[in-house]
Amino acid sequence: MASEAPPFWWEKADWRAFALSPLSLAYGMVAGRRMKKARRQKVGAPVLCVGNFTVGGSGKTPVAIALAGQAKRMELRPGFLSRGHGGSFSEPHVVDAAHDSARHVGDEPLLLAEHAPVAVTADRAAGAQLLIDRHGCDFLIMDDGFQSARIHIDFALLVVDARYGLGNGHVIPGGPLRARLGDQLLFADALLKVGEGTAADAVVRRAARAGKPIFDARTRPLDGQNLAGRRFLAFAGIGHPDKFFASVTEAGGEVAMARAFPDHHFYAADELDELASTARKEGLSLITTAKDAARLSHDTAPPALLDHLEILRIGTVFDLDHAPERIVEETLSAWRRRKLAALEKGQ
Repeated sequence: MASEAPPFWWEKADWRAFALSPLSLAYGMVAGRRMKKARRQKVGAPVLCVGNFTVGGSGKTPVAIALAGQAKRMELRPGFLSRGHGGSFSEPHVVDAAHDSARHVGDEPLLLAEHAPVAVTADRAAGAQLLIDRHGCDFLIMDDGFQSARIHIDFALLVVDARYGLGNGHVIPGGPLRARLGDQLLFADALLKVGEGTAADAVVRRAARAGKPIFDARTRPLDGQNLAGRRFLAFAGIGHPDKFFASVTEAGGEVAMARAFPDHHFYAADELDELASTARKEGLSLITTAKDAARLSHDTAPPALLDHLEILRIGTVFDLDHAPERIVEETLSAWRRRKLAALEKGQ
């Protein structure tokens, strides 16, 4: 994950990236070959994949939630497919937000479950069938899994952060790319650039030359959350925590102190005690992300801390109002073509 990854991945390529080039070349070749030769199982509902080119936080989860909302407005019954970071279930499991913990299903599935049923499993096809059979889902959104999932994807939307782009442009372990960019673009149907900045301009141009539609979006606090005039100790265990700190400032708050933890971090009791005592001593309020709150709510956080913890919830807003509808419609159209082709083959 991004915050667990070497910082040089997100800087201009230097000697470290080039020294690792032989390993990156080998990794990229294997990853690309797997993508091209993968046998992807077809399921009985359209599948929209919200993925990214790199490891780390590109903002896929708010995008997936926004598209689920669009599907609902179109009178569809969406469901989410997730591997669940750190999940412990050997069989497909539908998340129960009231009882499951982030240690068992992952933090992102808990957030997704607030909006639609979520199946957590490495076997996305089995998870899809579970959502179709048990919950009547007729539109499936896969959160990540673009490079590796063994399920047929009807429409792949690749999310790229405008501030970070593709980092140094090298493949793991020399950089954050999960596979060579050219190999990934072969399977991408559209690109979504989120936020402001120029780091993603090169990949946007390349995707546009390849004929891929380009969408733009930005993030904003949900429910008009206004933090004006308040001073915070902000903490986060996510990919690119500095994005969260900037969001607090954009919402009107002052980040007087900041603490960054590894992505998907589970907080120890002494860490939480230190955060709370520092905030009290400095006269600050505590604020964190919705993903961190999902990990805290069923874990070691004392109720007194949770009661006074501000949670900044972030949503995705598309620059063009019709963009989410177009993405859902493109997914449905691809699924209809798939069904028609199967009928013509007598399958």
